[in-house]
Amino acid sequence: MELEVKKNKKELYDYQKENINNVFDKIENKPSNYNLVFQLPTGGGKTVIFSEIARRFIKEKNKKVLILTHRIELSSQTSRMLDEFDVANKVITSDVKSLDDQEDYMCFVAMVETLKNRLNDDLLNMDDISMVIIDEAHYNSFRKLFKYFQDCFILGVTATPLSSNIKLPMNEIYDELLVGEPIHTLIERGFLAKATTYTYDVALGGLKVGINGDYTVKSSDDLYTSNLMQDKLLSAYLEKSKGKKTLIFNNGINTSWHVYDTFKAAGYDNIRHLDNTFSKQERSEILKWFKETPDAVLTSVSILTTGFDEPSVDTIILNRATKSITLYYQMIGRGSRIFKNKKFFNVIDLGNNSARFGLWSSPINWKRIFKSPDYYLENLINDEDIERQFVYNMPPEVREKFKNTEDISFKVKEHYELAIKKGIKSKIVLDKSVAQHAQMCHENAEDVFDARDLAILLDDDIKDRIQKYSHYMIKSTKNYIIWLEEDYKRKLNTA
Repeated sequence: MELEVKKNKKELYDYQKENINNVFDKIENKPSNYNLVFQLPTGGGKTVIFSEIARRFIKEKNKKVLILTHRIELSSQTSRMLDEFDVANKVITSDVKSLDDQEDYMCFVAMVETLKNRLNDDLLNMDDISMVIIDEAHYNSFRKLFKYFQDCFILGVTATPLSSNIKLPMNEIYDELLVGEPIHTLIERGFLAKATTYTYDVALGGLKVGINGDYTVKSSDDLYTSNLMQDKLLSAYLEKSKGKKTLIFNNGINTSWHVYDTFKAAGYDNIRHLDNTFSKQERSEILKWFKETPDAVLTSVSILTTGFDEPSVDTIILNRATKSITLYYQMIGRGSRIFKNKKFFNVIDLGNNSARFGLWSSPINWKRIFKSPDYYLENLINDEDIERQFVYNMPPEVREKFKNTEDISFKVKEHYELAIKKGIKSKIVLDKSVAQHAQMCHENAEDVFDARDLAILLDDDIKDRIQKYSHYMIKSTKNYIIWLEEDYKRKLNTA
């Protein structure tokens, strides 16, 4: 049955047309069972592009198309977009036990698990499918269906062509990666908003990595529910996003509820919490409130990384650390949509994520990552190296206590290199640091008791200097660093 295609009502941008033509060039010149993955940033219009590909494939080939998603919300969104392209489609939900009317459709939309169950039970016949389009193709749940479509042209679509499971790289199942417009080009051409990123140094030493390769929820909860991190989050919000529509991403439900309580306790009633335990009705009500409230703050747990589009978001807060570049781009992408007069949005990074992956809009070589994912992941900058780059800035209220001292800086690296060059023990670096701190206390204290009180205010500065010093030492175990801090403070109190 040939689908009657009406005049296309959906407007396509020039780069989208070019991407579609590039895909069809592969369809025409590669084998009919070729596996192609197409990359385009969040906000670039992937759904629009593959909906037009489906329409054009059906029209030109008179063959059927299957579109796979991993969430029911994405299935519904895809079906609605296909409707805009006048592509009659049927969504295969858990309620669909058979396809008695499959001859009436040229396009089907299905979730992975639902389709797999129907196929395993021989309740569906997909033999007449010639193209399979896979949304969010980096998820590995789709692999289980490939055996059913070995003679089809498979088009995977994703913003980040890096498998969610490093042991199952995408280059094992896809023959080629086709890269679309980069983020910085889409920004320059006015298709995406420009991000201003504010980073706040966070010591992640207490975080643990789970079997999925990312930080565990428990260790993240332990860090991000602390008073220190809650205060840092609230301060960052007040400094950079107060009065703006703000979306906060957390790693754990417990952390998100703590965020909610922290804002409430500070007198901010414009905040709601959302996680995957909420009913569909509760979620709809909260998202409606978020959409309609100009200064709304929504604290959430990963649930809004895909299948959610609220272009009026002004600020994205990453109140978590992640080792997943896919998650990093998904979270920030929620704020990148152009909306009315919105051409800019803020990103507040409280997990050293931009130091780990680079700024959201920085160029990235996806083809190299697709070809050698192991190499890319193994060479990501680690947390220790990130934290060594931290620059300690004494808080203004503490600096005021040492106002009689003109220069409070101490260049650990220069002193260390000088000691090595002279052939003397490197421990002299810490002795000189102690002497400088002692001088600062004496210059700003009225008596010895006042000086000791001032010394306590230097704790963070001391930790920063010892951390930098220990980087150059071979013997830099955790216990040794703790001893160095204790020894340093003893000397400072007796100086």
